[in-house]
Amino acid sequence: MVINQKILENAGAVTKNYTFSETIFREGESANYYFQIVSGNVKMNNYDESGKESIQHLLQEGDCIGESLLFINRSYPANAIALNTCEILSLRKEKFLNLLEENPRICFEMNKSLSEKLYFKQIMAQNMCSQSPTLKLKTLMDYMKNFQYTEKRLTFQIPLTRQQMANLTGLCVETVIRALKKMERDGKLLIENGKILY
Repeated sequence: MVINQKILENAGAVTKNYTFSETIFREGESANYYFQIVSGNVKMNNYDESGKESIQHLLQEGDCIGESLLFINRSYPANAIALNTCEILSLRKEKFLNLLEENPRICFEMNKSLSEKLYFKQIMAQNMCSQSPTLKLKTLMDYMKNFQYTEKRLTFQIPLTRQQMANLTGLCVETVIRALKKMERDGKLLIENGKILY
């Protein structure tokens, strides 16, 4: 968790519950709140003119949502949608910025969180230049496995659906399925009961 829940509540944060597919904020809206997930999962996404979804980020318990925009007075470049039942804390922008000014340690943790998100974006942007679906998927899975601190092969379960992997890498789901099967044949991953072990 980026900021302790009690600290946020003492600063004036309120809790709101969201249901599956409910919108937390929409692309183009002003960023007026700091959001932090207490429980549940959220996706940041966009849709192109044909309606195809592109997932920018998948967030989970403890993550904050859209916080970088609170520092630059810009509107949201993506939507935030609940992937399941979520409990989310929200704190008005002014109170959030005051909290950071008064607490250097929290400010440091916020910088660390923003750096992690920027790193993911840089990895994925570099990855998008590749024509190889297996390389795109390998980069995504390497990034995710990195947070589990395990070097053991074929033990990390990828917590994404094939569709989410497609949306994160810019591939179509059929290509993801074919590439995963090829990677399994090559011994780079294992598929058991539909679960991907990497």
